[in-house]
Amino acid sequence: MLEAVWKRNDRRARVFIIAVSIIVFIAIAALSRVKLDVQLGFDEHLFAKINATINSIVSVLLIAGLMAVKNKKYILHKRIMITSIILSCLFLISYICHHLFTGETKFGGTGTTRYIYYFILGTHIVLAGIILPFILFTAYRAMTGDWQKHRKLSKITWPFWLYVTLTGVAVYFMISPYYK
Repeated sequence: MLEAVWKRNDRRARVFIIAVSIIVFIAIAALSRVKLDVQLGFDEHLFAKINATINSIVSVLLIAGLMAVKNKKYILHKRIMITSIILSCLFLISYICHHLFTGETKFGGTGTTRYIYYFILGTHIVLAGIILPFILFTAYRAMTGDWQKHRKLSKITWPFWLYVTLTGVAVYFMISPYYK
């Protein structure tokens, strides 16, 4: 196992993680209702393509991170997971930009496709709103060397994080034909 990088302070970490999670959730909820009327000089849906690309990369990294830890390559696992978190932060910035500059896109599919889309979108939104504090607490447990809690929490965090990244890509491919 690796050494702890951070000194453990559960109370401070808990307050920080919960505060960041609430701020991000409120910002996304509030900004989803705002559209800036700005000419960017390029197709503003480029942000959606970036989002799908980042989600695809994070999905691959999450699988690679799991394989690394299963093979006891802990330093590689750490690097992969830190990269996943950094890319997820970049995703968040791009996601906010996309929604600020494009507003809401209505899904135009019908029939069964429509139900599938809204099921995927609904589960994606709910889990994306919930997963952030789990990711941050899982990372915190690793950075403080609390391997038992890290391992236990990652068994919950990992599959939901992977689901959110994969469904994010699926939502992009299903909604992108309706971008104007």
